[in-house]
Amino acid sequence: MAELTEPDPIREQVREKYAAAARAAAARGPAPSSCCGPAEVALTDAAGAQVFGDALYDPGESAGAEGAVGASLGCGVPTAVADLHEGETVLDLGSGAGADVLISARRVGATGRAIGLDMTDEMLELARANAQRADVRNAEFVKGDIENIPLPDATVDVVISNCVINLSGDKAKVLAEAARVLKPGGRFAVSDVIADPAMDDATRADMAQWTGCIAGALTRREFEQALAAAGLVDVEIRETHRVHEQAAAAIIRARKPDAASCCSTHALQACCEPSAKSPCCGEPASTTAPATCGCNSASPT
Repeated sequence: MAELTEPDPIREQVREKYAAAARAAAARGPAPSSCCGPAEVALTDAAGAQVFGDALYDPGESAGAEGAVGASLGCGVPTAVADLHEGETVLDLGSGAGADVLISARRVGATGRAIGLDMTDEMLELARANAQRADVRNAEFVKGDIENIPLPDATVDVVISNCVINLSGDKAKVLAEAARVLKPGGRFAVSDVIADPAMDDATRADMAQWTGCIAGALTRREFEQALAAAGLVDVEIRETHRVHEQAAAAIIRARKPDAASCCSTHALQACCEPSAKSPCCGEPASTTAPATCGCNSASPT
């Protein structure tokens, strides 16, 4: 799995980029280049096509959230495939200026809740201002790291993200945390960059390419393996457009198993500690484990 160096230096580099992009957006509208890249990397590819940002959104989808969408720096539109419903709770990992949170908030309605998680004070301030201008009242923005989501277990119906997971130095932890906060049966629907298997070592080792959403990207196979390791199933990865000669944007979807399949007798017997079962089952294992389960018997089976 592609990891560059220690996570903390990567996080600080990304934080600096996001803070600068937020300040630019607040001062003069949409930032001139992607926060997912150095100043010389534009929102367009070598052929001049826009591959990051607001051009990816359907105007009908972004109605009422134009300010946030105008400052978008993502590589897709995860809300277009998240299949959101009234009353659901949605979590956006690395919510930036808040575009996908505001779109989600309108879709889940007044009985639903949309939560944006971001580590950058400047982005949080910008997102809250965008929510206020859009008069969206069921959206909230929380400070935190996507590797350590500050929410309880099994409290979210849908996790979305837009070109952010590739920026993390510990993507396995991000996906494990997403699985932890999802309710049984909850959905994972993100846009992210997928690296070509043949991405060269020089690109992988370049920090500018990492903050440019390229060097840190997983391959399709690595993403599939990481999602499975996090306990998610029904994985689907669909490329949408090229963003680099060695990488493409993609929609990545998966699902947390529902309580019935997750808490089957076999699954419960496969681990002996209630703490290991609880994130999967969404409730204390002592109330769901059969009498023959290892955690309830003197000798685990």
